[in-house]
Amino acid sequence: MASPASSAPGGVAVVGRKEMKLLERSGFLKGSRGAKEQLSLISSCSDLREAVEGALHVQECVPENLELKKQLFAQLDGIVGDQVVLSSSSSCLLPSRLFSGLAHVKQCLVAHPVNPPYYVPLVELVPHPETAPATVDRTYALMRKIGQSPVRLTKEVDGFALNRLQYAVIGEAWRLVEEGVVSPGDLDLVMSDGLGMRYAFIGPLETMHLNAEGHVREGSRWPRALSCQEGVEGQVPHETCQTEEPAAAPVKPRATTAARAGARSLRARAPVRRLRGAGRPWEPSRPSPTCSPLGRSPGGRGGAPGWGSEQH
Repeated sequence: MASPASSAPGGVAVVGRKEMKLLERSGFLKGSRGAKEQLSLISSCSDLREAVEGALHVQECVPENLELKKQLFAQLDGIVGDQVVLSSSSSCLLPSRLFSGLAHVKQCLVAHPVNPPYYVPLVELVPHPETAPATVDRTYALMRKIGQSPVRLTKEVDGFALNRLQYAVIGEAWRLVEEGVVSPGDLDLVMSDGLGMRYAFIGPLETMHLNAEGHVREGSRWPRALSCQEGVEGQVPHETCQTEEPAAAPVKPRATTAARAGARSLRARAPVRRLRGAGRPWEPSRPSPTCSPLGRSPGGRGGAPGWGSEQH
């Protein structure tokens, strides 16, 4: 890891120092130590064995190149002891491709942070089929301790969880624009001033939970609300609409009507509080007509980028 404290001025080190000081001034610096003290604890070296000496957790952050990562983990495998967690920051490479054949495979997992990790706290923990449960538990505890929001995947799957959801949205966005249903700018507004504001505070399952007291009752009142998804690829499975309790019930199990009302009120106020906290009133987004993520050439199935795209 490059050292912001010791590297030559004019490079990444200077940017690192500026970012740390900015975080400190704005109140976003994590940890009990100040920026100066944190920077003093970071050092660099050119010897891998020296770099990991005494470490309990190694977080690999080299470029998203399978062979490069495998080479690095093979080297680490011959250096570390039986108590060191070996973790990859990969956003798409499966643990079975990264760690298979390693002597310390039980200590290996993917811990995928989301850019920019200082402001977006999610970390996906994805185990290898042979990863020891204790390895996941230790990594989960560490991520919580440093202020991140870890989530556990019980098994590896292409795209993990975040990118599968992200590409589902991107794929449908492409289809809506390509079919002339909505312009690229308005499509982005649907997310930035609509779904994005909602999902910044609660997820899709809790949204379902708060929107209806029970899917059977809701479905009987508004049958077309469920049938409107028939033409959408990846529609909500029918079985989620056939139980009295929503599929999200495990998120907020059997909440009372009063509790749901309170949660709905909180959901309505949260975006306004967040915007006020940022020091600005709410106003509709104004996307540039010449700058939209939909302006790039599509790739992968259905016009969406493939799983390997670097969209963390």
